Amino acid sequence: MKFGDPPIVVAQSFMVSVERVWDAITVPDQMTQWYFENMPDFKPEVGFQTSFLTEVEDRRYTHQWEVTDVVPGRQVTYRWTYKEHPGVGHVVFTIAKTGTQSTLTLTNTIDRDFPEDVPEFQREACMGGWDYFIRNRLKQFLDPAAPLL
Repeated sequence: MKFGDPPIVVAQSFMVSVERVWDAITVPDQMTQWYFENMPDFKPEVGFQTSFLTEVEDRRYTHQWEVTDVVPGRQVTYRWTYKEHPGVGHVVFTIAKTGTQSTLTLTNTIDRDFPEDVPEFQREACMGGWDYFIRNRLKQFLDPAAPLL
């Protein structure tokens, strides 16, 4: 992913309340069930930081997140970097009420280039990862009976 690339945007509607979606994206015990199971903590508070390791084959990715903006119950933004790799991104989770549903829109923007030669930083891999987390894992977590996309 490169600075100047169009943002990755993934939207998904859920048959649950805005409050239920908010809890799923901000309460650590819920986040670890659909997002990153080894994430040690999370608080939707500006300035909160967390760090945790994931590995793919022989590649290490120490995720470093810092919450940069919060609209309680509606939006949380965090800066996303990795200890082992250059690059800076921002992820914004925005929740809106749409009729009887709640819609979560994830927007991932790049502020500083990630390495081109790392497979996980290819645009297609990032799009696929966010699609998997939001349209599959989160959807299954919030409504286990709903069909997956």
